[in-house]
This record gives sequence, C-alpha cells and structure tokens, in this order.
Amino acid sequence: MTDDTHTQDGAPEPERRVVAGWHGRYYEDFAVGDVYKHPFGRTVTETDNVWFTNVTMNLNPMHFNEAYAAGTEFGERLVDGTFVIALAVGMSVIDVSVNATANLGYDRVRHHAPVYHGDTIFAESEVLEKRESDSRDHVGIVTTELRAYNQDETKVLSLERTPMVLKRAYADPSAAQPPGWPEGIGTQPEDS
Repeated sequence: MTDDTHTQDGAPEPERRVVAGWHGRYYEDFAVGDVYKHPFGRTVTETDNVWFTNVTMNLNPMHFNEAYAAGTEFGERLVDGTFVIALAVGMSVIDVSVNATANLGYDRVRHHAPVYHGDTIFAESEVLEKRESDSRDHVGIVTTELRAYNQDETKVLSLERTPMVLKRAYADPSAAQPPGWPEGIGTQPEDS
C-alpha cells in the first residue's frame, strides 16, 4: 500500500486547489484615463486577409488580386480594413468587454495607415468615460478609445467603443465558475 500524500521521492504532495484566473474587468474596475495595453501582438497573414475578404464578400480587388494591387500606389495587396477592426476589437476583449452584456456602438472609426500581409498589430484602449445605465441596474456604460499600431509604431486604426459592462455584484465570479463556464464543469474545489 502506498501513501498518497507523498510523491515517489518521498516529498510531500503539494496542496491542490482551484485558483481564480483573470475574470475580466467589471464596471467598477474602470477609471477614466486608464490605458490598457492589450497582451499579445498578432501578425496578419495572407490567409487571414484572403479568407476574411472572401467570407465577407468584399469585392475590392485591392484585397485579393495581386496583379491589380501591384498597379496601385501601394504596390501590393492591402489587408481588409474591417479585418483590422475585428482584430483590434478582439484583442481588446480581454481587458474591456469579457463581462460586457452588449456592445452599444463603434464610433469615430479611422484607418490611419494601411496594413499589409506580415504586419504585426498591437492594440491598447483608453477609458474615455463611464456612467451608470439609466435603464439597467446590473450594468454600467463604458466608452473607450481603441488604438492599433503596427510593428513600426505606426498607428493604423482608432475607434471609440461603448459596451455595457456587468457590475461585479451581479456577476458573482468564482474560481470554480469563471465567465463563460457552466456550473460544475472541470475541476471543482471539492476535488482538491
């Protein structure tokens, strides 16, 4: 019979516990003027651009016709601007809207410079304003400016984004049931 509280080399078995990961920001966590530099850059590939252009039926040959694009002022295909928007917004979700119940709008969208295959995009969000919801007690409304840059520090995109974000008291986050997990899935505290 073996002692289950020790490892093979006789050292005590470490205590096992369920520890909370990042649950995202709740309405109370936002402060006007805060800037969140979103983790991880993302290199845009030719496949990203061609796939997204075809899926969205964007028929501008600048995105999928190399011969056409070579004859333009850019000399090569450009990445579809709506892909750049989707990518930057997606990068911001971890910091801005993991706990959003809805996105109310995207305003002041500006493409500052073209994005090419092989560019690596980085994004950050600055909190511009926040306010209580007039019609829903469980959320607040947060407006951020989302800015995206390429590897050469050139700003390629900016936009304002306004999600409704849950208040912490209504979210009831826990280590055993983080956002998006159904109750009882995976390791539970009683399994420790």
